[in-house]
Amino acid sequence: MEEGQVFPMNSGAGKASYANNSLLQKTVISKVRATVEDSALEVYFKTSPESMRIADLGCSSGPTALSVASYILDAILFQLKQMNQKKPLTLQVFLNDLPGNDFNTVFQSLSSFYERLKKKKKNDPICFVMAVPGSFYGRLFPNNSMHFIHSSYSLHYLSKAPNGLVSETGVTHNKGNIYITKTSPDVVVKTYLRQFEEDFTVFLRCRSEEMVIGGCMVLTMMGSAISNDPKHMLEIVGRVLNDLVSQVCGTITHLFSFVIYFHINIAKIIFGIIEEKSVDNFNVPAYCPTEKEARKVIEEDGSFRLQKLEVFQLPWDAGFNESKGKNDINNKYDRGKYISDYIRAVLEPILMKQFGESLIIDDFFERFTQKIIESIANENWHYVNLVISLTKN
Repeated sequence: MEEGQVFPMNSGAGKASYANNSLLQKTVISKVRATVEDSALEVYFKTSPESMRIADLGCSSGPTALSVASYILDAILFQLKQMNQKKPLTLQVFLNDLPGNDFNTVFQSLSSFYERLKKKKKNDPICFVMAVPGSFYGRLFPNNSMHFIHSSYSLHYLSKAPNGLVSETGVTHNKGNIYITKTSPDVVVKTYLRQFEEDFTVFLRCRSEEMVIGGCMVLTMMGSAISNDPKHMLEIVGRVLNDLVSQVCGTITHLFSFVIYFHINIAKIIFGIIEEKSVDNFNVPAYCPTEKEARKVIEEDGSFRLQKLEVFQLPWDAGFNESKGKNDINNKYDRGKYISDYIRAVLEPILMKQFGESLIIDDFFERFTQKIIESIANENWHYVNLVISLTKN
């Protein structure tokens, strides 16, 4: 997958949309709320801006898109009240994501956001919200213009799948995998890490140019405990794809006499055939760094002072109780389906691009649900999360 072929989440407000499957992200953002508020308050009272400019990079299209703006607004208003200051508060909020992001769904929620603002009589807060389409692995804002930048569950996505995963002789180094697993050779781990280091360095340097002196960033990304066996959800996705390949290999003999009457491409669509080489050539453009790897890039770049780097874990089904209610807490299938649905909201566009009509998407995610249920019972993996608080030097 080349640069520029990274896809936004499922759009709209349907059952498989990101907007309806973002409770995990809501849980993550709420976990770092205190860090966001503390950092935003620090930069606000240090710089005393006439208009505070904040950005949410990788905002996507769910109800979480305006969460951070709300947190910051409430925190500053509360502090002003405590200090008995009547200073007017103006925020400019820039929502960033890829050009294909469903910004329309975000802006449809603005009316309720502004209605909430009207109820805040004290200090008469004013908030302007606007979209900034584009990759955050490049410049987005003018020099020295931004006070606070936030990003949640976006920076583990790379600008592209790493180069170097296929040898000069055409050998696929990560055969049978779509991401790093314990069976991946060292060259795969090193190649992914190198791409992350390059991308994260570019990200930091771009933000450094855009932020005022003393500006703050709070970044949350999926991480790993160790590099060469991250125990990531993508490993489960790869297992399902390989099951489909194995199933095709086992049944193609029985179908052969029937298939010969059809053009091979039509046969692929009818039987949902996933070719082995399509899986071998598929490398998801993501990398979940360890705490040490993220810290190393920040320190070597030197654009920002590291205030805090914390690690916390979440179960795969974080947010499930909010979606289903406590009565369903022991329903294994519903828990697996909840996880499968939010992964589908994120991965469906990239899977369809890679496999096209050969992949029967409903069948794929039903199989994925069953794999998730098995993994929860036998492996007990968790999401490792890095929370990084930075101040511009």
